Amino acid sequence: MNFTLRTSKYTKDTLLQLQASTGITPNILIRYAVALSLKKGDVLPLSNDFSDGLVLNRNTVTGENDYIFRALITQVANKELTDEEYFPGYFNAHLERGIRDLAAEYKSTGNYEKFIRALLI
Repeated sequence: MNFTLRTSKYTKDTLLQLQASTGITPNILIRYAVALSLKKGDVLPLSNDFSDGLVLNRNTVTGENDYIFRALITQVANKELTDEEYFPGYFNAHLERGIRDLAAEYKSTGNYEKFIRALLI
């Protein structure tokens, strides 16, 4: 079982910029990004060979909601996933796609309050 997630440099930089602008910690931002990606449907799993990004622990990223994230990602993939396929493969693929949507959402709203309102819709 793999319990670490390596992000791309783009994801690292975006998470740090969003954290500085909003005060929201990266683990929460990651959860929002994955949720945004899940709304778009399935993705192809990514390998875990990013070297310039963040290295995060699975428990830090998913917390007590790991089973929920796994169920959602499995449902969207429309097939049973092994633990290795789910994390980091599919989880990271959803993160990498979702972080772009999250950054675009923050850019379009322009401030923290509007950003949070937009995420809750």
